[in-house]
Amino acid sequence: MAVIPKNPYSKIEDNAIFTASKEELTLMLYEGALKFINQAIDATENQDMQKANGLIIRVEDIIREFQMTLDFKYEISNQLNSLYDYMHRRLIESNMSKDIGIMTEVRDMLREFRNMWKEAMNMSKAAVV
Repeated sequence: MAVIPKNPYSKIEDNAIFTASKEELTLMLYEGALKFINQAIDATENQDMQKANGLIIRVEDIIREFQMTLDFKYEISNQLNSLYDYMHRRLIESNMSKDIGIMTEVRDMLREFRNMWKEAMNMSKAAVV
C-alpha cells in the first residue's frame, strides 16, 4: 500500500492556527465559513447534493462555535446570538431545500460579519500603535 505524502503546506497552516491570537482565529473561522458556503453554492449548482450537504453542515458548525464563544456579559452578545441563530436556522432550511437564495443570504451576512470583524481588528491595532 502506497503512503500518501502529507501536504507540505499543512505544517505551515497548522503553525498559523497554533500561533494565532483569538481575534485571528475568529477571522479564520469567518474565512472558512465563507469558503464552505461558496463551495456549497457551487456544489448545489452542479447538482452534487451530498457534497453541498456536508459543506453546509461545516458552516453550521462554525456558526455554532461562534455562539458557544459569546460572552454574555456584553449586551451585543445577545444580539449576535440572535443573528447567529437566524443564520443557523436558514442554513438548515437551505440544506433541506437546497435553496441557493438562502445560501446566498447567509453568505452575505457572513461576509458582513467578517468585514466588521476585520475592521474592528484594524481599529484595535491602530489604537495600540
